[in-house]
Amino acid sequence: MTNSLDRKISIGSLLKFAAPTIASTLLMEVYGIIDGLFVVYLIGTEALSAVNITFPIVLVIIAVGMMFGTGGSALVARQLGQKREEVARQNFTLIVFVALLAGIFVSVLGLIFLDPLLFFLGANEQLYDYCYEYAHTCLFFLPLMLFTGTFSMFYITRGRAVLGLIFSSIGGITNVVLDYVFIAVFDMGLRGAALATGIGYALVGLIGFVYFSINRRGSLYFVTPKWKTYVISKICINGSSEMVTNLSVCFVTILLNNIVIRLAGSDGVAAITVVLYMQTFLMSICFGYSMGIAPLTSYNYGKRQTAHLQKIFAISTKMIGLISLGVYVFCLWQAGFLIGLFVKAGSHVYELAYDGFKLFALCFLFMGLNIYASALFTALSNGKVSALLSFCRTFVFVVGFLLLLPIWFKMNGVWSAIPLAEGISFVLTLYYFWKYRKVYHFA
Repeated sequence: MTNSLDRKISIGSLLKFAAPTIASTLLMEVYGIIDGLFVVYLIGTEALSAVNITFPIVLVIIAVGMMFGTGGSALVARQLGQKREEVARQNFTLIVFVALLAGIFVSVLGLIFLDPLLFFLGANEQLYDYCYEYAHTCLFFLPLMLFTGTFSMFYITRGRAVLGLIFSSIGGITNVVLDYVFIAVFDMGLRGAALATGIGYALVGLIGFVYFSINRRGSLYFVTPKWKTYVISKICINGSSEMVTNLSVCFVTILLNNIVIRLAGSDGVAAITVVLYMQTFLMSICFGYSMGIAPLTSYNYGKRQTAHLQKIFAISTKMIGLISLGVYVFCLWQAGFLIGLFVKAGSHVYELAYDGFKLFALCFLFMGLNIYASALFTALSNGKVSALLSFCRTFVFVVGFLLLLPIWFKMNGVWSAIPLAEGISFVLTLYYFWKYRKVYHFA
């Protein structure tokens, strides 16, 4: 059987290989936006603020899932490139088992400490009931929600990335349908929105378990695992950048909500939420592409195909640079339309979001290549550099600017923090590209 990771490298082949992951990422973001539209139009902007305040709980489990998925797929893909198929299967099964235990642990911990957790996240008396409804419901689904990100990476490694697209679509459509049923028909409010989200994500994870259990004709499927502490340690370290990114987003979201609720109240949190929806959607192409080609990078690194690595790097950096510029221009051109999807033009929330988005959009010029750099070093099994880039970009620089700029510039300081952090991170990215170009021979 020909390994789908063993292919010629060109613009067309890279796009074809990454297309299912890009489409899957885009679709999940579209479903997330539709989810937000149901909340804001059928419940209200306060409910949307509550979703943003409590969403770091979901981000934690996504962070854990991406850590196991990216770190594990880099290891497994490299072993497949080295023709060690049985070892790859054993490690894959072990990774999934440990990830499930981690998901259960996070879920139980969240349920036990939910009340103090909500106030730490930024909930106030006005939003507490909404926050509790959403978070309490989601926590029951977290163990299976974790595998949305984990399995998507292993579908790519197995050479069946299109399955990630199909299964993500099933989960997203389920989410949207249940949003309508639970919110519009049964009037379950924000608890219904959380139930729809939880079922949609959990369904994707459940399908993944079934697929890797019964389909035993490809390169990856469940076998009897062998406990190897060093494997778990290695994939946790190597996948730590993706976990650091999501955990940093959690902390930054908490900090943002606490700062904004003091500066602009719940309307400010709603405005931030709208802009963050736009950020994740517009950058999902770069994220999907970077994640989509990561196993291809790992495989060619394992086979010592230097020429292929150099082509992947050259094509990817140029492509992502053009996409980033296009996204920025589109944001300046269609800012009113994008914000108007969520809130009515002329409202206070609209004015806050519209004014801020023009400043915030500068981050798109740098974010794409910063995302790619982190994924590249993870694929090359250099988790330390990948984690450092992610930690500086999504935590150190952002938190520093968020703590300083709002003191002098109020909300404009909030909107400017992430673009400035991305710009400085871009300089750091270029430095590590230059430093390691001769180590891994990707440039």
